[in-house]
Amino acid sequence: MQIDFHHGVTYVLARLAGFDDCSADTIAHSAQYVDDATNSGVIRFDSGALFSRISSAHKMLDYRNFQELANHFVWIPFHFLPGNGGLPAGQDPSDHFIDKLVCRPNSLVAQDMVRECIRERNHAYGLYRLGITMHVYADTWAHQGFAGVNHRINEAKEITGADGQPDRRLLDRLANYFISEALPLGHGAVLSNPDKPFLQWEYTNGRGERITRNNPQDYLEAADAMCRVMQRYRLGDPDADVPGLPDADRQLIQEMIHNIRDDNGITRHQKWLAAIQAGKFSFGSATLQYIAKGRGSWKFQAVGTVRENDRENDVFSYSPTFLTSHWKLFHDALQAHRLFVIHDLLPCYGICAA
Repeated sequence: MQIDFHHGVTYVLARLAGFDDCSADTIAHSAQYVDDATNSGVIRFDSGALFSRISSAHKMLDYRNFQELANHFVWIPFHFLPGNGGLPAGQDPSDHFIDKLVCRPNSLVAQDMVRECIRERNHAYGLYRLGITMHVYADTWAHQGFAGVNHRINEAKEITGADGQPDRRLLDRLANYFISEALPLGHGAVLSNPDKPFLQWEYTNGRGERITRNNPQDYLEAADAMCRVMQRYRLGDPDADVPGLPDADRQLIQEMIHNIRDDNGITRHQKWLAAIQAGKFSFGSATLQYIAKGRGSWKFQAVGTVRENDRENDVFSYSPTFLTSHWKLFHDALQAHRLFVIHDLLPCYGICAA
């Protein structure tokens, strides 16, 4: 998924779940920032203070960047959560380990990830972790059938549109990707097809299976499930019986998913923000923006830098407000999420992934 869903739609879902504007903004910003937190390592301050952070994405999620994309610490916990074949802990989908790693929509692994997020909601970084969790949870629908490792199961051929005709634009773009060995990682072989909400398409995977994808159906299902998670989060009960999306808002979200058909995610994002500002949803009008890097961004507010990439010898001016900054709390949540997924959650399913 791209910024239109991870930021715009996540904000809408948070408001429909009952969060106020400020909290929903934090959740949605965190959900999108998973794709933009590309720096890692130690931040050094002029006071002698230090802060260590991790990255949750690679620059522009570039599938051609083969060496960088081999990092399981990024792809598995943040973008391609293993689904264990949809089976409970203690059961194996097959004799092949790769089948445990393939991402599955709303898998039991994903549900356990959500439950932990709700149980741990009272931390200072609780809302930031919820946003991160919503990013990963949403991607279990968009990235289903693919794995966050280099494997032939991620290969794709005979890619067609909803009309059954070859997707010539995609094939032409693939012809320009010279590092072909990078494509079997994640959904690189189909580029951004899984990330376009309006798209219906088909492909043959690396095992020769014909796969039909209906993104509008998947995205609407994801939206309702995310709204339910956030309703349960507010109640502090991962098992609460909650209503999900209100009927009128569900219908509007469905229409926008179908009708906003721009290839560019940023253009689609602007249309969602315009709908929010126009008060088209039941929670009323709100003005929303997202700044990933540079002046006005969370990172700028925390450490004062406008640069996109840090340098090893950078020293930042320290302020006591850093400890409660959005950027610091987001990175605290990022580490808590990854630690749980890699070291606690996945081993319960017999998955040693990094």
